[in-house]
Amino acid sequence: MSLVAVAMNSLLAILLIVALGFGWRLERRLKALRDSHAGFAKAVADLDLAAARAEQGLADLRAATDEASDALADRIERATALAAKLDERLNRPLVTPAPPAAAPAPARTDRPESTADRRLKAEDFERLLDREAKVGRPSEASTRPTAVRPNFPKETPRSRARVDDDLFEGPVDPPRPGPSFRAR
Repeated sequence: MSLVAVAMNSLLAILLIVALGFGWRLERRLKALRDSHAGFAKAVADLDLAAARAEQGLADLRAATDEASDALADRIERATALAAKLDERLNRPLVTPAPPAAAPAPARTDRPESTADRRLKAEDFERLLDREAKVGRPSEASTRPTAVRPNFPKETPRSRARVDDDLFEGPVDPPRPGPSFRAR
């Protein structure tokens, strides 16, 4: 074997060792790329699943919003109708029945009055309210013009709650005549 052949074989061996080193480095990089590709595919799958869940959540939220909107519209409609009824009842003129014809006075007995006899009738109550309203006003000729202050009843949280409840439950009893209706 000649020196040239040995040199060529040595050069070839060195080149094969260098090629083997490059191949090994390339294999490591390709393995890292495959692993990152698998991680990327898993991340894309997770992102797709999260997007599907978010889309379902939005659909549920939209359905709940539509349902709440319908319920609120129904309540507003009912409240408007009840407010119109209330306004109608407040603005309706109070009709007081004519005083009964002079009836003979009942014979008085010495027995004590029962609680049923002592109760005011509606007509008596109306007359009492009319009398109180007249007594409370000064005569028009003796007064000079002053600023008019409306005589609204004082609103309390309890009366406000009762009005709010009536808006959504409907009237239970017809309103009773009283000073609050006459002030308006």
